[in-house]
Amino acid sequence: MYEDMKSRIDSSVANGFITDEIKDKHKGFLEWNSNITKNDHHSIVQILINGWDPQGIFDADGNRLPTLVYLSREKRRGWQHNFKAGSMNALIRVSSEITNAPIILNLDCDMYSNDPDAIRDALCFFLDENQGQQISYVQYPQRFSNITKNDIYANEPRATFQIELAGLDGFGATLYIGTGCFHRRESLSGKKFSYEDRTIESNSVRETKKIRSVEELELASKILANCSYEKDTLWGKEMGLVYGYPVEDIVTGLTIQCRGWKPVYYNPTKHAFLGIAPTTLDVALVQFKRWSEGLFQIFFSEHCPFIHGCGKIKLGAQMGYCIYLLWAPFSLPILAYVFVPALCLLHDVPLFPKVSSLWFVPFAYVFAARTVCSLIEDLISGSTVKGWWNLQRMWLIRRTTSYFFALIDTIYKKLGLSETSFVLTGKVSDEDLRTRYEDEIIEFGSSSVMYVIIATIAIVNLLSLVYGVFKNVIFSGFNGLIGVFTGQMIVCGIIVSLNLPVYEALLMRRDKGSIPSSVLVKSLVITSLACLIPMY
Repeated sequence: MYEDMKSRIDSSVANGFITDEIKDKHKGFLEWNSNITKNDHHSIVQILINGWDPQGIFDADGNRLPTLVYLSREKRRGWQHNFKAGSMNALIRVSSEITNAPIILNLDCDMYSNDPDAIRDALCFFLDENQGQQISYVQYPQRFSNITKNDIYANEPRATFQIELAGLDGFGATLYIGTGCFHRRESLSGKKFSYEDRTIESNSVRETKKIRSVEELELASKILANCSYEKDTLWGKEMGLVYGYPVEDIVTGLTIQCRGWKPVYYNPTKHAFLGIAPTTLDVALVQFKRWSEGLFQIFFSEHCPFIHGCGKIKLGAQMGYCIYLLWAPFSLPILAYVFVPALCLLHDVPLFPKVSSLWFVPFAYVFAARTVCSLIEDLISGSTVKGWWNLQRMWLIRRTTSYFFALIDTIYKKLGLSETSFVLTGKVSDEDLRTRYEDEIIEFGSSSVMYVIIATIAIVNLLSLVYGVFKNVIFSGFNGLIGVFTGQMIVCGIIVSLNLPVYEALLMRRDKGSIPSSVLVKSLVITSLACLIPMY
């Protein structure tokens, strides 16, 4: 069925029109004409498979296929469509008209089921005799099918999934991440939790087959997907997913929890759902930029956990949310750490005590403890040493690029200024790109300003390390090795080690995924100017 549908769509796109044969066979296509565009069209609802039909449609094993509905909500110029949140709310309303099933599964379009028992496992939480009535949603971690052995872009941080998010769940702060989530319909309807009338009964599913025909259901559902339906209603405010944020899922989960509902984070051994992870650094960084910007906007809004959640959720839950909401400002101390020690080393300005001094011990202890703890967490979560090292690299890159530009854009938006723009180059996933990804070679390939920052950090720290080693080790001997500049040389050395793939992409690689020479030139100019900054 999928391949047949894909073939019809590809054929229609290639021809520029829909053939009469397809229109006659699939009535949904009759509603599309040459005047309709993807951003300007009426509501289209078609029940493709009628699960109530006694004749039914069966799969190859003789199992009856469930009801399948195609929905394209109305879009008109001048109306806010609210992106994914608007789509989800239209789906919630239409599904309530057709089946009104008490449990809703939310999946992104690039994800598929990897475990047939995932539904049963989720229902076990909803049907629990003691706490099931209060469960709002069951969230599975977002997993991917195309992750390389050492996860070159750190798309799937295992320690975060197995330790950090599980810890937040202990405070009742399970994050709704927009996919891989089973929702209780009532929790999305704006209702506050109450133990009264909290039962899931089979008769809650509307017996539409005894009341209305498929045509009547389709007609009634179209109204619910119209642009004007939400006007002067609580949809997007107190009902459905919350509007106004790039990360509507996080703020929606927080809002649901503040109404008294309790979510569950469930991380089974077998991945429940799998999706497609970014295979280029461009896509990965722009994705995190959008996320961190949206999260920071929540922190400065009425939905800030310390305001919206005060007295409604635990303090630990409020603080847990802020770990993510404050991604953007985290960029500032990291930028200071990657530039200030290196530039001070170039100007012979010490920042740390001598290695031989007892005052150096606290610095060494904090660094060693954090590093060892992070490594152990990753290893016990199933990662590898190289995978952990890749995570440290991406940790550095994201905080100095994606998070930094998210901070700038949030400030610009507050001041009413224009935002920075990052346009992803349309790339065909050719064989060379796939080979580089599978070989865990970082894909750059563009002149993004983010790459200018990455290259500048790499060059500044390399220059400082070389200068420091020559002056304080080679020329000064052992006394220089345990002197006041050792701490700064260690910092620079770690940053240089993390940026080895960057040096390779700047100077050695000649494939399409290398860093363009224009980026190198810009970075050298910025480095030269940075070296002229006086340090005292």
